Amino acid sequence: MSDRIVVLGAGGQLGRRLVRAFERTSAAEVVGLDRRALDVTERVAVHGAVDALRPRWIVNAAAMTAVDACEREVERAVRLNALAVRWLVEAAERAGARVCQVSTDYVFDGTATRPYTEADQPNPMSVYGLTKLQGERELRPGIDSCVRTSWLMSADDRCMLGTIDRLRRGPGPLRFVEDQVGSPSFADDVALGIVELVRREVTGVIHVTNDGQASWYDVAREALRAFGDDPHRVEPIPTTQLAGSFVAPRPAFSVLAGVVRAAVGLEPLRPWQEALGAAVSERARG
Repeated sequence: MSDRIVVLGAGGQLGRRLVRAFERTSAAEVVGLDRRALDVTERVAVHGAVDALRPRWIVNAAAMTAVDACEREVERAVRLNALAVRWLVEAAERAGARVCQVSTDYVFDGTATRPYTEADQPNPMSVYGLTKLQGERELRPGIDSCVRTSWLMSADDRCMLGTIDRLRRGPGPLRFVEDQVGSPSFADDVALGIVELVRREVTGVIHVTNDGQASWYDVAREALRAFGDDPHRVEPIPTTQLAGSFVAPRPAFSVLAGVVRAAVGLEPLRPWQEALGAAVSERARG
């Protein structure tokens, strides 16, 4: 086994930043594979790639994350979010490697009145959440790790921050729900958090989010402020007003508490407002 680290889903929002973060902070060789380089749903291909690369860690950021599409394409969601993890774990077992799987706050039902810890019992409400939980359960206790994050954003166009930026350029108010509350998280920071956990070889379930909690209404207001626009353009609406706009249910409250990170001596990630400001600045630089 080499000191190599393989990042799967390397073409995605988090995967690209994981490759960059490992390259900048680790002496190990980093190999990023996007979906063109490796179809993680193909067992033979996964085994062949892991056998050839012989990595020390496999960090899996590949997933089907389109929540509503998962409800319509259940088989595809199972293959990408659950079976792919099984194939990775099988291959890692043969190669003597460890797996770090990226998961989600959607494994919880959102009925809690306090932040969810790693010890809380999952109860997914959607196909997306259920298949991600199935993926978590493929991991080997004491060997692999599972990083749950939530409300992932970045300077990229294809995320909520990009959506807010496009909407603010148009006329009229921007309407965002105020009764869905979570942990806004930014891909650059989550990537660095994962790198540190891999470096320390922390196993089991770990929550990695930026510090603080917010509603989507709060996020949109803070984004407009950071863009130099008027935050009062954002109007709060209830989720019920969006009935019919989406298929999968969304957790009303999915704030994640990073108890394990604190227990192993890691500081919280910076506040989400600070990370959002940095992402806005990155968009401005192009």
